Amino acid sequence: MSIHIVALGNEGDSFHQDNRPSGLIRTYLGRSPLVSGDESSLLLNATSTVARPVFTEYQASAFGNVKLVVHDCPVWDIFDSDWYTSRNLIGGADIIVIKYNVNDKFSFHEVKDNYIPVIKRALNSVPVIIAAVGTRQNEELPCTCPLCTSDRGSCVSTTEGIQLAKELGATYLELHSLDDFYIGKYFGGVLEYFMIQALNQKTSEKMKKRKMNSSFHGIRPPQLEQPEKMPVLKAEASHYNSDLNNLLFCCQCVDVVFYNPDLKEVVEAHKIVLCAVSHVFMLLFNVKSPADIQDSSIIRTTQDLFAINRDTAFPGASQDSPGNPPLRVVVKDVLFCSCLSDILRFIYSGAFQWEELEEDIRKKLKDSGDVSNVIEKVKCILKTPGKINCLRNCKTYQARKPLWFYNTSLKFFLNKPMLADVVFEIQGSTVPAHRAILVARCEVMAAMFNGNYMEAKSVLIPVYGVSKETFLSFLEYLYTDSCCPAGIFQAMCLLICAEMYQVSRLQHICELFIITQLQSMPSRELASMNLDIVDLLKKAKMLRTSASYSSRRLAKTR
Repeated sequence: MSIHIVALGNEGDSFHQDNRPSGLIRTYLGRSPLVSGDESSLLLNATSTVARPVFTEYQASAFGNVKLVVHDCPVWDIFDSDWYTSRNLIGGADIIVIKYNVNDKFSFHEVKDNYIPVIKRALNSVPVIIAAVGTRQNEELPCTCPLCTSDRGSCVSTTEGIQLAKELGATYLELHSLDDFYIGKYFGGVLEYFMIQALNQKTSEKMKKRKMNSSFHGIRPPQLEQPEKMPVLKAEASHYNSDLNNLLFCCQCVDVVFYNPDLKEVVEAHKIVLCAVSHVFMLLFNVKSPADIQDSSIIRTTQDLFAINRDTAFPGASQDSPGNPPLRVVVKDVLFCSCLSDILRFIYSGAFQWEELEEDIRKKLKDSGDVSNVIEKVKCILKTPGKINCLRNCKTYQARKPLWFYNTSLKFFLNKPMLADVVFEIQGSTVPAHRAILVARCEVMAAMFNGNYMEAKSVLIPVYGVSKETFLSFLEYLYTDSCCPAGIFQAMCLLICAEMYQVSRLQHICELFIITQLQSMPSRELASMNLDIVDLLKKAKMLRTSASYSSRRLAKTR
């Protein structure tokens, strides 16, 4: 008999990683008298740990002969990069532990808003423990006024933790330190209580099955061989980073051009990508107003660095440019302008490769003071309104955001008219979108918008063969590189849409989801769904043939 525990979250203080204590789960397994196993036997499956660095697997023995398997997932990005693995982990867990540090309020709200809803949908009567780890720094007596408890201080309050526990029906614990009292008696006592409950439930279910088998005296059915499982499919690796990075070099769908103080063109860019990274560009391109941002440092940075030139007699203006000409932005700072191409390449690459950016700027400016001045301006551009600049330690920020960090920010512009330059008409309603993102992420749309087609010059584009909900899910994948179908039917519809536009990675994701659902679904439930899967697959194959022909025709005309 075994107990499976899934631990999610990072209990360490991201702003003080040098003094980071030992992890909660590792400390418990090493100190609990009920858990047997020396230090070397805790870390098993080293190959699995290397293959999946997003979680660590511990195995030990509890209560003498009960196998204890713990999956410690400190990085929440597992829900974005490997959603089927995270779903299987939560679905097979007997106990779930959610950890966070009380001094990292930014990460707490990010987890609460983005990942807790996903966990709520996957929970199935599994006990949950929420552990708030650490001692709050500079904590003051909280105000009890309802109007003042929304966002006071930089620490996660007890009220916020208790509210999160109520949403999940969880047990809330505060662990001020990872010593023997809090780990062994406080956290360990609650965890071991739920472990005993899980063992009792499994023992009861096992006894019921044994009684049913012993009471059956009729003719036993023949023992049929188990059907072979379908082959394991591996999803195509994500190329989200390279898609948006290549957008800077291909110069397609450019809508902003930067000039130096002498009015000479420096580099072209895209408003949607810049605004997804920085509130400075949101303010510059009128996506947000100063009243929306309410941060004087961001407003001052925008005014000091950039100026928009709308003069029709501008030297670099093209008199015969079709449609709306790109917006002309003059960079006031000479040093910043000389490094602007490197800064934009840094932004389009994910805005976390600080060492490469410093090296590129140092090659151009030579002087260390000028390099520090330009780097500080880049940090001001990436600043979050109303927050202390968390980019002072670049290595710490890079460690906290090792992946593409503005893919969720692009979701802010999904199905919204801000900066939109194309509108899709589906089932009598309209969906605004941005050509730059579509061209970067979908080769069929890149050919459609840059070829000799009506869509290349038209703003309103009709879409046939898919529903609005399916097309919105398709656009959400293009914008965020993530996809979570609600069921088999929605995954089938999304697979057809991905076939139409020849997005191979989305096709693999939908196929993986469908295979996983069908393999884990009982035959009676599958029959009761009344899904005509063969008909859907035939439709998908027909649309794929048509889309392949269209994509080849589009490619020839480019």
